[in-house]
Amino acid sequence: MDALRGFGELGLGSRLKRLSEYILREAQAVYHHFNIDFDPYLFPIIKVIAQKDGVTNGEICQNLNLTQPAITQAINKLIKKELVTIESDAIDKRKKNIHLSKKGSDVVAQMKPLWKVIDVVVKDYTAHESNSLIEHLNKFEDKLSKKRLSTMIIEQAKAQTKNTVNIINYDNAYAKDFYELNVEWLKTFFYVEPYDEEVLSKPDEYIIDKGGHIFFAKLGNTVVGTVALMPLAEPGLYELTKMAVSPKYRGLKIGQQLMQHCIDYAKDVMGLPKLILYSNRRLENAIYIYRKYGFIEIPVEKDSKYVRSDIKMELVF
Repeated sequence: MDALRGFGELGLGSRLKRLSEYILREAQAVYHHFNIDFDPYLFPIIKVIAQKDGVTNGEICQNLNLTQPAITQAINKLIKKELVTIESDAIDKRKKNIHLSKKGSDVVAQMKPLWKVIDVVVKDYTAHESNSLIEHLNKFEDKLSKKRLSTMIIEQAKAQTKNTVNIINYDNAYAKDFYELNVEWLKTFFYVEPYDEEVLSKPDEYIIDKGGHIFFAKLGNTVVGTVALMPLAEPGLYELTKMAVSPKYRGLKIGQQLMQHCIDYAKDVMGLPKLILYSNRRLENAIYIYRKYGFIEIPVEKDSKYVRSDIKMELVF
């Protein structure tokens, strides 16, 4: 029996606090599922900052009707996570404007599609008629007891992504997308090596004309990701490589859809016995996903063409 629920209006404050903590935990579970490092508690603050081209601490307080210490604490957390920057105003140097950093913009772009799903799901969970706030809370909690909020949000987000992502074959018209997506990814995590520049600039010469394949993920008319199956010197051996997803669409498992497409194509269409890939141990999430799909670690050759590579993996069909 829920004793707090039985207190009626006397327990309203505690009920709302408990529900608030539950929703924040569920939102955290959603972000974690989609590999987004963000604290839901910071949502209102980063949303206000994202909506304005520079905003002061005081303006955030006025917008959210929160205390100055609470806003300052949240801003400090965002700074620590490198999601925002603080700059002096061009006219009044005493005025400090808060902006999203490059990393912050990328994280917000990842979260925006999820925010839309969360909004729709919460509306569905709370759309019912009631004669009092307590009755409304009772009905809301009854729905939550039947299916976790995070589960519903994740399912909706996956369904939305699955229904809209279209994976297509290479076309010269997308050569620029292939280059730009990969260069953006490399600059974010490492740097562009000479071999990268050569291959990315000439995908036909290094991949397509040699019997390789390049695939693109599209959302509507927008190319949002890419991956390649590149032939190596050993006959019949292909490398799964050049996988990159636009920062605006990361967190929606588009990379995993591209990987699964490559694996299926290599096995069922090309009849390959195995695939290999090169990576770096710093990319813990990527390594975890490779293992999830069956790749196992094998020794890296001393003359590897990738300077940054410190792990080689193989998937045998």
